[in-house]
Amino acid sequence: MYELKQYQFVKESRDILFEYCKTIAPQDFVNENSSFGRGGSLRNLLVHIANTYEFWIANTALKKNVMYAEYGANENILDIIELFKHVDNFMSEFLETIETPNSEIECKINGMKKMVEPFKLFSHVITHEYHHKGQILSLSRHLGYIPVDTDIMR
Repeated sequence: MYELKQYQFVKESRDILFEYCKTIAPQDFVNENSSFGRGGSLRNLLVHIANTYEFWIANTALKKNVMYAEYGANENILDIIELFKHVDNFMSEFLETIETPNSEIECKINGMKKMVEPFKLFSHVITHEYHHKGQILSLSRHLGYIPVDTDIMR
């Protein structure tokens, strides 16, 4: 199943980002810059990524009732790493379920019920993560750091 392998690539790339974030000063990690979205800080963008996995995968696809991670409850990169361990756990569960052929998941998009393929949800959350990973690296450059290469192909 390619999805498992692809998510492994996502996690490897994410781990490189996390190692890089360990080099960022704590005050810079939580420094908010409105040019990078609502409350755009490195920490807030990472929590937002996790929230998207929580919404689409845990709560929508798996029908769990996961409480969304809060920005303030994740004060540093070690908290974020722990948060993503939870994301990885329900992603593992989700990736096991999408092997069922012709399965669809009911969700609401703009208030309308729709049926979507699990692979579409999977594609959405990982492309969303990469979009914000780019913002995180750009924001770190704005703060005076030299971003690392987090591409899958490096």
